[in-house]
Amino acid sequence: MYPASVHTNINTKQLDYFKGSRDANHPGDRLRQVRKGAEDFREWFINSPEVLFYRSINLLRVPYPITLAYHGVFAGSVFLFPPVLHLLNRMFIIQYSDFNGDVRTLLFSPSDHEAGAETPYFKRMMQLLPRYFHDLVSPTYRTVEEALAMCDIAPEDVDFISYDHLHTQDVRKWIGGKNNPGYFPNAKLIVHQQEWFGASQPLPNQKDWYCPSGISDIDPKRLVFFEGDLHLGEGVVLMHTPGHTEGNHSLVCRVPDGIRVTSENGVGSDSYAPEHSSCSRIRNYALSTGARVILNGNTQESSNDQYLSMIQEKVVAGPSENPDFPNCVTSSEATPFWLFPGKGGTHLFGERTFGTVQKKMNKTASSLPKVEAA
Repeated sequence: MYPASVHTNINTKQLDYFKGSRDANHPGDRLRQVRKGAEDFREWFINSPEVLFYRSINLLRVPYPITLAYHGVFAGSVFLFPPVLHLLNRMFIIQYSDFNGDVRTLLFSPSDHEAGAETPYFKRMMQLLPRYFHDLVSPTYRTVEEALAMCDIAPEDVDFISYDHLHTQDVRKWIGGKNNPGYFPNAKLIVHQQEWFGASQPLPNQKDWYCPSGISDIDPKRLVFFEGDLHLGEGVVLMHTPGHTEGNHSLVCRVPDGIRVTSENGVGSDSYAPEHSSCSRIRNYALSTGARVILNGNTQESSNDQYLSMIQEKVVAGPSENPDFPNCVTSSEATPFWLFPGKGGTHLFGERTFGTVQKKMNKTASSLPKVEAA
């Protein structure tokens, strides 16, 4: 089911900073090679032009088991109260200049939460609660449509949508099907080819987190498949960070406060610098085991790769405004909520805006330049 071979129909560049970095037999050698690739990548990218516009916008809160959020930290705990924390899901709106000098608009993690509620794991969780309690424990702040309206961006001006991985996602509302243009009539879905394969035919241990039929009947012309790391344009890279899923990738943006790296490999600042966590359990686990990152562990497709990917992310990101924590801005952030006090991250990134929205001439998908990827 798609892609027989990898190609793009947009003007992009392939990067090779991490080519072969995970080929060594010894995990320690892989770690050193990934770290070296990340250092070289950061040295190059920190001197890149900044994106034109960057905005992160709160969408929805969801309860999430703390044992999954911080994999291994609370293993064997007999009593946890509360046993869940709250993840605040965000969408990222990015505008940048492509390699032809045209302004492009990318939506990263535009979640259709109504359709995503059919994800088996969350559907079972919410069935345990009375219907009237759903909005209390999982409040919606904005829809994708409302978030775009806040930025005065029209649906037809969106060029691309992407997700670090396709867990819980149903993209049909946004890009439609073969006879339906969807809400974003000109947008293409950029997805790592291995993520598409995994979401298309998941194993039982994967199915719990993929939305049924979430990528079915999509017009192949609306899809952009890639391998490795994809340089989209000035200040924007999609960096392959496998482990959480085989095709997981991270959004890397050059912005005024440095380099921001976004995925759901972790659930907030404590995931990327656990030794500085204000939570004693997380901090003591890191200090006693030597772990420098804590995995978001709802699936364990490859925990070694996910660990390497999170190190890769934090080295590329560099320090945030709080020097104890890297500039890894997770797409779902553990945040305080009155129902579950004391379970937020030590350093919170929150919503943020850089630059100004760029108005552009409306373009159809067919007007995008066509080139073959390397």
